[in-house]
Amino acid sequence: MKWRKQFFCWSAALGLVLSTSGSQAQGVLELSAGIHRIRAELANTDDSRTEGLMYRKSMPANNGMLFVFDQTAKHCMWMRNTLIPLSVAFLDGQGLIINVEEMLPRTENNHCAAKSAKFALEMNSGWFKSRGLGAGMPIVGIDRAPKAR
Repeated sequence: MKWRKQFFCWSAALGLVLSTSGSQAQGVLELSAGIHRIRAELANTDDSRTEGLMYRKSMPANNGMLFVFDQTAKHCMWMRNTLIPLSVAFLDGQGLIINVEEMLPRTENNHCAAKSAKFALEMNSGWFKSRGLGAGMPIVGIDRAPKAR
């Protein structure tokens, strides 16, 4: 019985950490790209999409943030108040990579989807390139992403 209580407390604490990681993040979604696992914080609200990965000083190697947009469009990203260099992959509604852009920290340059995108996945700089991931390759698990709110 004692182990169940400890497990419950540990699970509740982990759930709290996951649900509040990033001040506006709306949970975590496990994704994959080939053999590569991705732990993606969700940005599916206006507030969480606006804040994104701002003010973070680092991010674990296979972590990122999945932006879920309410409309499929030529979305653009920028790096205002973002302290770490990032790569962003724009994805269609099925999770296929449209294009990948490299983004320097603390800049306001627009980095845009080459065509209409439903999602954007931000990872540490060079993550996609170092794994040979580019246009036309799938990110698996996108179908489990929540709707934009």
